[in-house]
Amino acid sequence: MSKRKIYTFFISTGIMLAILNFIKLPYFLNLPGDAYELAPIVKVEGGDAASGKFMMTTVGVSRGEINVLTYLWAQVAPHHDLIPSENMRPVGESDKEYYYRQLHMMDMSQNVATAVAYEKAGKQIEYQYNGVFVMSLIEGMDAENKLEIGDRIFKVEGNPLESSEQFIGYVEKMNAGDQLELSLERNGEELTREVKISPFPSDPDKFGVGISLVTDREIDVEPEVTIDASAVGGPSAGLMFTLEIYNQLTSGDLTSGYKIAGTGTINYDGVVGPIGGISHKIIAAKRAGASYFLAPVASSNYTDAKNTAEEIGTEMKVIPVDSLDDAIKFLQTLQQKGKNQ
Repeated sequence: MSKRKIYTFFISTGIMLAILNFIKLPYFLNLPGDAYELAPIVKVEGGDAASGKFMMTTVGVSRGEINVLTYLWAQVAPHHDLIPSENMRPVGESDKEYYYRQLHMMDMSQNVATAVAYEKAGKQIEYQYNGVFVMSLIEGMDAENKLEIGDRIFKVEGNPLESSEQFIGYVEKMNAGDQLELSLERNGEELTREVKISPFPSDPDKFGVGISLVTDREIDVEPEVTIDASAVGGPSAGLMFTLEIYNQLTSGDLTSGYKIAGTGTINYDGVVGPIGGISHKIIAAKRAGASYFLAPVASSNYTDAKNTAEEIGTEMKVIPVDSLDDAIKFLQTLQQKGKNQ
């Protein structure tokens, strides 16, 4: 082959790869993430130190829809999963809405974890309700042009607002075409907006404001706890946050000197819920040297985690849990690392 032909081949190939790099496909890429030690992230005032580590695990997710080259690579790379865009976020949700929703779910997860841990430890805790946060806006409805993601609505028709249930109660009493006066806080500034009650584009027989919302509930605890997980979004670290807080609040050491990873949401009743991407989290935990992994039983999470652990040949033991009590009972059976081994 002549030098000219070789040169032409490489130029053509380069152009083709550049084009493929810019073509986006409606998929996100999930792959193993990281395992984060929680002690540097969670600080209970005067809390006990542990000889081991509790770790939350994450899934690595592409920041946007992937290109053709990444799609082709994911076909052959182990533990690289292509997820249709509609399974990652609701249709029409913007990058800003997705990002805000993930961070807010993490904030909520931390609040629930704190409440559950302090209740379990018998420590002082008080609740304060401050209204509702706007989580998303429905395209084509009046609120789209009046409100923004992250607005905190604290009054409706001049009346103090505490919860999302109370807000829904106001809306249910109104008719299509009515105006609802909302007092809200945005970036530290208090504003008033009137929003029209109108039909939902997807269901014209139903009426509303056109937002999804969540209650802004703060908790006040003694001793004080601070959590800094600003780089991570989503609710799936709830169980591990709860265990870390509870372990610092109480005497003894539930880690018994081991690295203990895990995942799972948690609700105010201490029930552990399922999450996505647990196979990726198993790999992250193995890479971090975890001895045990706490996995939710629900939605086949435990089964999937156990199968992945066997597939990758790790000695890490996968432990099924349905509740915080399940996790604590298992941890209390561990002997201090180094004893009788």
